[in-house]
Amino acid sequence: MAIHKSVRCCENVAFEVLKKMVLLVLLLFSGVSGDYSDERVISVLEGDSVTLNTDVTEIQRDDLILWSFRYQSSETRIAEIYKQIISIYDNKENNERFRDRLKIDEQTGSLTITNITKLHSGLYKLQTMDVHVKRKSFNLAVYALLTVPVISDSPQNPSVSGRSSVSNCSLLCSAVNVSAVTLSWYKGNSLLSSISVSDLSISLSLPLEIECLDDSYSCVVAYSFINRTTHLNNTDLCQTCSDGPHVPFKGIIAAVFLLLLAISVLAVWILCRHRSHKKAVQESKGTAIGERIKAMKKDEQGQKRGSEESTKRERNFLGQSFIARLVHASVRVNNQ
Repeated sequence: MAIHKSVRCCENVAFEVLKKMVLLVLLLFSGVSGDYSDERVISVLEGDSVTLNTDVTEIQRDDLILWSFRYQSSETRIAEIYKQIISIYDNKENNERFRDRLKIDEQTGSLTITNITKLHSGLYKLQTMDVHVKRKSFNLAVYALLTVPVISDSPQNPSVSGRSSVSNCSLLCSAVNVSAVTLSWYKGNSLLSSISVSDLSISLSLPLEIECLDDSYSCVVAYSFINRTTHLNNTDLCQTCSDGPHVPFKGIIAAVFLLLLAISVLAVWILCRHRSHKKAVQESKGTAIGERIKAMKKDEQGQKRGSEESTKRERNFLGQSFIARLVHASVRVNNQ
Protein backbone atom coordinates (compact mmCIF):
# COMPACT_ATOMS: atom_id res chain seq x y z
CA MET A 1 0.00 0.00 0.00
CA ALA A 2 2.81 2.37 0.93
CA ILE A 3 4.60 1.45 -2.27
CA HIS A 4 1.56 2.36 -4.34
CA LYS A 5 1.28 5.74 -2.61
CA SER A 6 4.96 6.46 -3.19
CA VAL A 7 4.70 5.56 -6.87
CA ARG A 8 1.59 7.73 -7.28
CA CYS A 9 3.33 10.66 -5.59
CA CYS A 10 6.35 10.31 -7.87
CA GLU A 11 4.08 10.17 -10.89
CA ASN A 12 2.31 13.35 -9.82
CA VAL A 13 5.59 15.17 -9.29
CA ALA A 14 6.92 13.98 -12.64
CA PHE A 15 3.68 15.04 -14.34
CA GLU A 16 3.79 18.49 -12.80
CA VAL A 17 7.44 18.96 -13.79
CA LEU A 18 6.70 17.79 -17.32
CA LYS A 19 3.65 20.05 -17.51
CA LYS A 20 5.69 23.04 -16.37
CA MET A 21 8.42 22.32 -18.90
CA VAL A 22 5.84 22.03 -21.69
CA LEU A 23 4.19 25.29 -20.65
CA LEU A 24 7.51 27.10 -20.49
CA VAL A 25 8.50 25.79 -23.91
CA LEU A 26 5.14 26.86 -25.34
CA LEU A 27 5.42 30.28 -23.77
CA LEU A 28 8.99 30.81 -24.89
CA PHE A 29 8.11 29.63 -28.40
CA SER A 30 5.06 31.85 -28.53
CA GLY A 31 7.21 34.73 -27.27
CA VAL A 32 9.26 34.47 -30.46
CA SER A 33 6.49 33.94 -32.96
CA GLY A 34 3.33 34.97 -31.09
CA ASP A 35 1.13 37.97 -31.78
CA TYR A 36 1.60 40.98 -29.46
CA SER A 37 -0.88 43.27 -31.20
CA ASP A 38 -2.26 44.47 -27.84
CA GLU A 39 0.55 46.95 -27.13
CA ARG A 40 0.17 49.80 -24.67
CA VAL A 41 2.42 52.86 -24.61
CA ILE A 42 3.30 54.19 -21.15
CA SER A 43 5.28 57.38 -20.46
CA VAL A 44 6.89 58.08 -17.08
CA LEU A 45 9.55 60.32 -15.54
CA GLU A 46 12.84 59.18 -14.08
CA GLY A 47 12.47 58.26 -10.42
CA ASP A 48 8.79 57.33 -10.76
CA SER A 49 7.20 53.93 -10.28
CA VAL A 50 4.93 52.21 -12.77
CA THR A 51 2.69 49.15 -12.60
CA LEU A 52 2.08 46.97 -15.66
CA ASN A 53 -1.34 45.37 -15.14
CA THR A 54 -2.22 41.84 -16.25
CA ASP A 55 -5.99 42.56 -16.07
CA VAL A 56 -6.28 39.24 -14.18
CA THR A 57 -8.66 39.30 -11.21
CA GLU A 58 -7.12 36.37 -9.36
CA ILE A 59 -4.42 33.86 -10.31
CA GLN A 60 -5.38 30.20 -10.10
CA ARG A 61 -2.98 27.57 -8.79
CA ASP A 62 -2.09 26.09 -12.17
CA ASP A 63 -1.83 29.43 -14.01
CA LEU A 64 1.53 30.38 -15.44
CA ILE A 65 2.54 34.03 -15.84
CA LEU A 66 5.77 35.05 -17.52
CA TRP A 67 7.24 38.56 -17.76
CA SER A 68 10.10 39.34 -20.16
CA PHE A 69 11.97 42.49 -21.19
CA ARG A 70 13.10 43.26 -24.72
CA TYR A 71 15.64 45.98 -25.51
CA GLN A 72 16.82 46.31 -29.09
CA SER A 73 17.43 42.69 -30.19
CA SER A 74 17.92 41.18 -26.72
CA GLU A 75 15.05 39.61 -24.73
CA THR A 76 15.37 38.23 -21.20
CA ARG A 77 12.97 36.73 -18.67
CA ILE A 78 12.62 38.94 -15.58
CA ALA A 79 9.80 37.35 -13.52
CA GLU A 80 7.25 34.55 -13.42
CA ILE A 81 4.53 32.99 -11.31
CA TYR A 82 3.76 29.26 -11.34
CA LYS A 83 1.88 27.24 -8.77
CA GLN A 84 1.38 30.64 -7.08
CA ILE A 85 5.13 30.76 -6.48
CA ILE A 86 6.79 34.06 -7.45
CA SER A 87 10.23 34.06 -9.06
CA ILE A 88 12.07 37.31 -9.86
CA TYR A 89 15.23 37.19 -11.98
CA ASP A 90 17.10 40.38 -11.16
CA ASN A 91 20.42 38.89 -10.07
CA LYS A 92 21.66 37.79 -13.45
CA GLU A 93 24.33 39.87 -15.12
CA ASN A 94 22.05 40.92 -17.98
CA ASN A 95 19.28 41.86 -15.52
CA GLU A 96 21.40 44.09 -13.30
CA ARG A 97 19.32 47.10 -14.30
CA PHE A 98 16.33 45.60 -12.42
CA ARG A 99 18.09 44.78 -9.15
CA ASP A 100 15.75 45.46 -6.19
CA ARG A 101 13.32 47.31 -8.47
CA LEU A 102 10.79 44.58 -9.40
CA LYS A 103 7.67 43.61 -7.47
CA ILE A 104 4.87 41.21 -8.47
CA ASP A 105 1.36 41.23 -7.07
CA GLU A 106 0.74 37.69 -5.86
CA GLN A 107 -2.99 37.91 -6.53
CA THR A 108 -3.04 39.45 -10.04
CA GLY A 109 0.52 38.94 -11.31
CA SER A 110 0.88 42.65 -12.18
CA LEU A 111 4.50 43.85 -12.39
CA THR A 112 5.68 47.02 -10.62
CA ILE A 113 8.98 48.73 -11.46
CA THR A 114 10.26 51.23 -8.90
CA ASN A 115 12.84 54.03 -9.05
CA ILE A 116 12.81 54.01 -12.84
CA THR A 117 15.75 55.21 -14.94
CA LYS A 118 16.19 55.57 -18.69
CA LEU A 119 17.74 52.08 -18.69
CA HIS A 120 14.23 50.72 -18.15
CA SER A 121 12.89 52.09 -21.43
CA GLY A 122 11.88 49.27 -23.72
CA LEU A 123 9.26 46.61 -24.48
CA TYR A 124 7.78 44.50 -21.66
CA LYS A 125 6.00 41.30 -22.70
CA LEU A 126 3.40 39.44 -20.67
CA GLN A 127 2.34 35.85 -21.38
CA THR A 128 -0.31 34.08 -19.32
CA MET A 129 -1.42 30.49 -19.71
CA ASP A 130 -4.37 28.81 -18.11
CA VAL A 131 -6.52 27.05 -20.67
CA HIS A 132 -5.34 29.43 -23.41
CA VAL A 133 -2.21 31.45 -24.03
CA LYS A 134 -2.73 35.22 -23.78
CA ARG A 135 -0.20 37.90 -24.68
CA LYS A 136 0.15 41.61 -23.94
CA SER A 137 2.99 44.06 -24.30
CA PHE A 138 3.88 47.44 -22.80
CA ASN A 139 6.15 49.96 -24.52
CA LEU A 140 7.68 51.94 -21.67
CA ALA A 141 9.21 55.37 -22.43
CA VAL A 142 11.21 57.02 -19.64
CA TYR A 143 11.80 60.80 -19.77
CA ALA A 144 14.18 63.01 -17.84
CA LEU A 145 12.70 65.21 -15.13
CA LEU A 146 11.28 68.47 -16.44
CA THR A 147 13.01 71.59 -15.21
CA VAL A 148 10.86 74.58 -14.34
CA PRO A 149 11.14 77.22 -17.11
CA VAL A 150 12.93 80.46 -16.24
CA ILE A 151 11.65 83.88 -17.34
CA SER A 152 14.28 86.58 -17.75
CA ASP A 153 14.88 89.95 -19.40
CA SER A 154 15.63 89.77 -23.09
CA PRO A 155 19.24 90.92 -23.75
CA GLN A 156 18.04 93.89 -25.83
CA ASN A 157 15.41 94.86 -23.25
CA PRO A 158 16.20 98.08 -21.27
CA SER A 159 15.84 98.15 -17.51
CA VAL A 160 12.50 99.14 -16.01
CA SER A 161 13.91 102.44 -14.74
CA GLY A 162 15.27 103.35 -18.17
CA ARG A 163 12.19 102.26 -20.11
CA SER A 164 9.78 104.88 -21.42
CA SER A 165 6.12 104.61 -20.55
CA VAL A 166 5.18 103.68 -24.12
CA SER A 167 7.88 101.10 -24.92
CA ASN A 168 7.15 97.38 -24.94
CA CYS A 169 8.71 94.83 -22.62
CA SER A 170 10.82 92.04 -24.19
CA LEU A 171 11.07 88.78 -22.23
CA LEU A 172 12.77 85.40 -22.70
CA CYS A 173 11.58 82.02 -21.39
CA SER A 174 14.23 79.28 -21.18
CA ALA A 175 14.38 75.58 -20.35
CA VAL A 176 17.74 73.79 -20.02
CA ASN A 177 18.74 70.19 -20.73
CA VAL A 178 15.44 69.19 -22.33
CA SER A 179 14.46 66.87 -25.15
CA ALA A 180 11.18 66.03 -26.92
CA VAL A 181 9.43 69.01 -25.30
CA THR A 182 7.31 71.98 -26.31
CA LEU A 183 7.98 75.44 -24.87
CA SER A 184 5.02 77.84 -24.96
CA TRP A 185 3.85 81.30 -23.90
CA TYR A 186 0.24 81.67 -22.68
CA LYS A 187 -2.00 84.60 -21.76
CA GLY A 188 -4.64 83.00 -19.59
CA ASN A 189 -5.71 79.92 -21.54
CA SER A 190 -4.82 81.42 -24.93
CA LEU A 191 -1.66 80.20 -26.66
CA LEU A 192 0.54 83.11 -27.81
CA SER A 193 3.54 81.24 -29.28
CA SER A 194 5.34 77.90 -29.00
CA ILE A 195 8.39 75.98 -30.17
CA SER A 196 9.12 72.21 -30.14
CA VAL A 197 12.37 70.25 -30.12
CA SER A 198 13.28 66.57 -30.43
CA ASP A 199 17.07 66.80 -29.96
CA LEU A 200 18.68 65.45 -26.82
CA SER A 201 19.66 67.63 -23.87
CA ILE A 202 19.64 71.11 -25.32
CA SER A 203 18.66 74.53 -24.00
CA LEU A 204 15.48 76.00 -25.47
CA SER A 205 14.40 79.66 -25.44
CA LEU A 206 11.29 81.51 -26.60
CA PRO A 207 10.96 85.34 -26.67
CA LEU A 208 7.84 87.38 -25.91
CA GLU A 209 7.08 91.10 -26.22
CA ILE A 210 4.30 92.64 -24.12
CA GLU A 211 3.12 96.16 -23.32
CA CYS A 212 2.86 95.81 -19.53
CA LEU A 213 2.85 93.20 -16.80
CA ASP A 214 -0.24 91.46 -15.42
CA ASP A 215 -0.71 88.06 -13.76
CA SER A 216 -2.19 86.33 -16.82
CA TYR A 217 1.10 85.56 -18.64
CA SER A 218 2.83 82.21 -18.13
CA CYS A 219 5.53 80.07 -19.72
CA VAL A 220 5.01 76.29 -20.00
CA VAL A 221 7.45 73.50 -20.85
CA ALA A 222 5.67 70.21 -21.57
CA TYR A 223 6.02 66.60 -22.52
CA SER A 224 2.97 64.95 -24.06
CA PHE A 225 1.84 63.76 -20.62
CA ILE A 226 3.08 66.34 -18.11
CA ASN A 227 4.14 69.99 -17.94
CA ARG A 228 5.83 72.60 -15.74
CA THR A 229 4.62 76.23 -15.56
CA THR A 230 6.17 79.54 -14.48
CA HIS A 231 3.90 82.59 -14.09
CA LEU A 232 5.14 86.05 -14.99
CA ASN A 233 4.92 88.13 -11.80
CA ASN A 234 8.34 89.79 -11.58
CA THR A 235 7.93 93.56 -11.56
CA ASP A 236 11.71 93.95 -12.02
CA LEU A 237 11.25 92.80 -15.62
CA CYS A 238 8.24 94.90 -16.66
CA GLN A 239 6.09 97.73 -15.41
CA THR A 240 2.70 96.61 -14.19
CA CYS A 241 -0.38 97.61 -16.17
CA SER A 242 -1.70 99.53 -13.13
CA ASP A 243 1.31 101.91 -13.18
CA GLY A 244 -0.03 103.84 -16.16
CA PRO A 245 -1.97 103.59 -19.38
CA HIS A 246 0.93 102.04 -21.31
CA VAL A 247 -0.75 102.81 -24.63
CA PRO A 248 1.57 102.53 -27.64
CA PHE A 249 2.64 105.87 -29.17
CA LYS A 250 1.17 105.00 -32.55
CA GLY A 251 -2.10 104.15 -30.86
CA ILE A 252 -2.17 107.56 -29.14
CA ILE A 253 -1.51 109.37 -32.44
CA ALA A 254 -4.27 107.41 -34.17
CA ALA A 255 -6.74 108.10 -31.37
CA VAL A 256 -5.97 111.85 -31.38
CA PHE A 257 -6.28 112.01 -35.18
CA LEU A 258 -9.64 110.26 -35.12
CA LEU A 259 -10.86 112.59 -32.35
CA LEU A 260 -9.81 115.72 -34.28
CA LEU A 261 -11.41 114.38 -37.45
CA ALA A 262 -14.67 113.74 -35.61
CA ILE A 263 -14.62 117.23 -34.09
CA SER A 264 -13.97 118.80 -37.51
CA VAL A 265 -16.82 116.90 -39.14
CA LEU A 266 -19.15 117.88 -36.29
CA ALA A 267 -18.15 121.57 -36.55
CA VAL A 268 -18.75 121.64 -40.33
CA TRP A 269 -22.13 119.99 -39.84
CA ILE A 270 -23.16 122.52 -37.15
CA LEU A 271 -22.02 125.46 -39.33
CA CYS A 272 -23.96 124.19 -42.33
CA ARG A 273 -27.05 123.70 -40.20
CA HIS A 274 -26.72 127.21 -38.77
CA ARG A 275 -26.38 128.80 -42.20
CA SER A 276 -29.28 126.82 -43.58
CA HIS A 277 -31.48 127.83 -40.65
CA LYS A 278 -30.49 131.51 -40.95
CA LYS A 279 -31.29 131.54 -44.67
CA ALA A 280 -34.61 129.86 -44.05
CA VAL A 281 -35.50 132.47 -41.38
CA GLN A 282 -34.56 135.33 -43.69
CA GLU A 283 -36.60 133.88 -46.54
CA SER A 284 -39.54 133.42 -44.18
CA LYS A 285 -39.31 137.03 -42.97
CA GLY A 286 -39.13 138.36 -46.57
CA THR A 287 -42.17 136.38 -47.58
CA ALA A 288 -44.17 137.63 -44.58
CA ILE A 289 -43.31 141.32 -45.29
CA GLY A 290 -44.28 140.93 -48.96
CA GLU A 291 -47.59 139.40 -47.99
CA ARG A 292 -48.28 142.22 -45.54
CA ILE A 293 -47.49 144.88 -48.18
CA LYS A 294 -49.81 143.18 -50.67
CA ALA A 295 -52.53 143.03 -48.03
CA MET A 296 -52.10 146.72 -47.19
CA LYS A 297 -52.27 147.72 -50.88
CA LYS A 298 -55.38 145.66 -51.32
CA ASP A 299 -56.99 147.29 -48.26
CA GLU A 300 -56.12 150.75 -49.59
CA GLN A 301 -57.63 149.93 -52.97
CA GLY A 302 -60.75 148.61 -51.29
CA GLN A 303 -61.10 151.70 -49.12
CA LYS A 304 -60.65 153.98 -52.17
CA ARG A 305 -63.31 152.13 -54.13
CA GLY A 306 -65.68 152.29 -51.18
CA SER A 307 -65.15 156.06 -50.82
CA GLU A 308 -65.82 156.64 -54.51
CA GLU A 309 -68.98 154.58 -54.42
CA SER A 310 -70.18 156.44 -51.29
CA THR A 311 -69.57 159.82 -52.97
CA LYS A 312 -71.42 158.68 -56.05
CA ARG A 313 -74.37 157.48 -53.97
CA GLU A 314 -74.51 160.82 -52.11
CA ARG A 315 -74.50 162.72 -55.41
CA ASN A 316 -77.27 160.56 -56.80
CA PHE A 317 -79.31 161.10 -53.64
CA LEU A 318 -78.83 164.87 -53.73
CA GLY A 319 -79.79 164.99 -57.42
CA GLN A 320 -82.89 162.95 -56.86
CA SER A 321 -83.89 165.13 -53.84
CA PHE A 322 -83.45 168.33 -55.88
CA ILE A 323 -85.55 166.98 -58.73
CA ALA A 324 -88.30 165.97 -56.27
CA ARG A 325 -88.39 169.44 -54.80
CA LEU A 326 -88.65 171.05 -58.26
CA VAL A 327 -91.54 168.76 -59.12
CA HIS A 328 -93.33 169.54 -55.86
CA ALA A 329 -92.88 173.31 -56.34
CA SER A 330 -94.21 173.05 -59.90
CA VAL A 331 -97.32 171.21 -58.72
CA ARG A 332 -98.05 173.87 -56.11
CA VAL A 333 -97.78 176.68 -58.68
CA ASN A 334 -100.21 174.98 -60.99
CA ASN A 335 -102.71 174.50 -58.23
CA GLN A 336 -102.79 178.16 -57.38
